[in-house]
Amino acid sequence: MERKKNFFAGPSVMPVEVLEQIRDQMVDFNGQGLSMVEASHRGGLFEEMYDECLDLFKELLHIPDDYDIYFLGGGATLQFTMIPTNFLRPNTVADYIKSGTWANKAGEDAEKLGKVNYYYDGTDNKFSSLPDASKVKPSANSSYLYLCSNETIGGIEWQDFPDTGDVPLIGDMSSDILSRPVPVEKFSMIYGGVQKNLGPAGATFIIMKKSLLEKQNPNLTAYMDYKRHSKDKGLYNTPPVFSIWGVKLMLEWIKRNGGAEGMQKRAVEKSSIIYDTIDGSSFFRSPVDPKFRSKMNIVFRLPNEDLEKQFVSEATKNGMLGLKGHRSVGGLRASVYNALPKEDVVALAQFMKDFERKNG
Repeated sequence: MERKKNFFAGPSVMPVEVLEQIRDQMVDFNGQGLSMVEASHRGGLFEEMYDECLDLFKELLHIPDDYDIYFLGGGATLQFTMIPTNFLRPNTVADYIKSGTWANKAGEDAEKLGKVNYYYDGTDNKFSSLPDASKVKPSANSSYLYLCSNETIGGIEWQDFPDTGDVPLIGDMSSDILSRPVPVEKFSMIYGGVQKNLGPAGATFIIMKKSLLEKQNPNLTAYMDYKRHSKDKGLYNTPPVFSIWGVKLMLEWIKRNGGAEGMQKRAVEKSSIIYDTIDGSSFFRSPVDPKFRSKMNIVFRLPNEDLEKQFVSEATKNGMLGLKGHRSVGGLRASVYNALPKEDVVALAQFMKDFERKNG
């Protein structure tokens, strides 16, 4: 079977070898006579795999010992509610960086639960830039400062992160986790959906400094309570078993390919191929501040929407999928997550040059 070139923003491309591992072990996991997706989450088969997955995550991100790590269901979107429910204390504010669709949605949900201060609002620049991380400081009465490390729709990414002192820094890293090393110790909490770089959709990873739980709202229902999930290692209820198993296999693949440092090298190399094509052209253009260009989601435009529709149509005929920009902003977008082969990116760059030659 000839594989399509998958530039979708998510669920995203996975390595063929990982997909083949899932296929080969779906019916009989490691000769145990049952599938992992049938195994009890209270039994040894799942728990052994789960512990290995958590240990790999900790190893690859260099997560310090004073952090918990586990998985939940509900997607990153559930965290938009859980975070302020747990940590937005009465008579304080939560600082949010309004950087694009995903940070904005998180802020809108938090507004329904308490007072939100938008430290930065990118509305005027159409969410094409970010503040200088070294100058970002939380409010005097802030419960936490929240940011989204990479906005998949706007194509902007933090290149470094603020130092918020005693105020907890919380980051949504759904779309660029393990595409580069992360200074975990700067954050009190990092979370994200796994379906971009880490595996099949369904699980949300939680990395939380244990001391953050001391600032938690004590009056919470069971599933909304991080302290309960921390105590139960994310196994308070049945976890998203298939997704977690896929993450474990993806983490093994990342480790085999150089870890976070190896993924960073791949990300720089692949994204540069597309950005160099854009910057070397008067036909394509990037709307994003060059200082904050995402290495995961490359957004670009053509002179008019008719050409953009033609570009997507012809690309699809050439086996390149997912290049239409998000419906909220239009344009074009190429997502180049960890597992996307370099040769697919080279093929896209060549297609872009050919399309310009014919239509520019």
